[in-house]
Amino acid sequence: MIAWKLKTRNHSPIGLDIGHDSIKMIQLTASGGRIGVLAADKVKIDSGLNNDTEQRRDFVVSTVEQMLDKGGFRGKGVVSCLANDELKITSLRLPQTDDDKTQMALEKEVSQRFGLDPDKDTIKYMLAGNVKQADEVKNELILFATDSDTIKNHIGLLEQVQLRPVAIDTIPCALFRSFNRSLRRQEDMENTVVFMDVGSHFTTVVFGRGEQICFIKQIPIGGEKFNLEIASKLGVTVEEAEILRRKLRKERAVSSTAGSGELQNEQANFDDGQWLDASMRQVVVDALTSVSEELAKEISLCFRYYTVTFRGKRVERAVFAGGQAYENILLNVLKRQLTVDIELAQPLRGFDMSQQASVHFDSDRRGLLCEWAVAVGLSLKGWQN
Repeated sequence: MIAWKLKTRNHSPIGLDIGHDSIKMIQLTASGGRIGVLAADKVKIDSGLNNDTEQRRDFVVSTVEQMLDKGGFRGKGVVSCLANDELKITSLRLPQTDDDKTQMALEKEVSQRFGLDPDKDTIKYMLAGNVKQADEVKNELILFATDSDTIKNHIGLLEQVQLRPVAIDTIPCALFRSFNRSLRRQEDMENTVVFMDVGSHFTTVVFGRGEQICFIKQIPIGGEKFNLEIASKLGVTVEEAEILRRKLRKERAVSSTAGSGELQNEQANFDDGQWLDASMRQVVVDALTSVSEELAKEISLCFRYYTVTFRGKRVERAVFAGGQAYENILLNVLKRQLTVDIELAQPLRGFDMSQQASVHFDSDRRGLLCEWAVAVGLSLKGWQN
């Protein structure tokens, strides 16, 4: 959304992704024609902090300072993004006209729909494509808007940790940039790819074709909704519900890789309470399935809007990213209900990961690292290499 001039260097700005449940920082480097990871770190945010704005901010500031002090990150330039609940995004269809008239129409829309002040708040837009409506060709636009206080607070937080904001981006744009770098074949330019990032509170859906974003949707369903559903069904806390989800994933991972004899040995080796009893397991599965179907329905509506708006444009595949991409029940529901192939994201595939001393990923997720897609896209923004 907002960017400043960046000098060409052999390393990118720091990509800083401050989510609801974790803070991720990553910095890329270029050497010998290859892109590598210079430094990376991730720290979990306790869910209780999200109920207290001041305590959460203090935690974020102290944590980012500690992450920087560990070493490995170079320079103070940073590209960060606004959270989904800090940003208004909507699609608009306007007559083809000059930029001034388009801007005036958007300002009116922002004022009426969101109650923002065009004179002081931030309004940006991008052209998503041309749409034929009746006998007229119109511009399909994607509008981004946020209030000035949100921008000021965000910049203030970055300056508090002695970082220099190079740009403030959006999650959808960072997500698209993270994967668009690999779409260079001619067929990639002609087909539509859907990128989905399922986070803690929101699912971000981005339809892209070639170098162009065509449609964006923020869906207020994420990992927290799964936990709340389980907590409601079982009468437990949200924190306990999250633990039950992890147990179920561990059970399924063990069951999928072990034969019957090996499975019995694994069960015997587990500490007491690590395996769910049958009735509790079924409640957890039902709760996860219910929320997954709700999310799949919302995503299906996005597909319908896109195919109706951009007739004749084929959706080739969907790439599934975010911290909740490891939820197999959700993935299976999406595979059943969506009409395209779904693949798990690997945002760092092909990157040089040899800088081990400064790279701190979750060791059990090194194969995919789905949750790093937005942070990678932020780090790539404005990099001239």
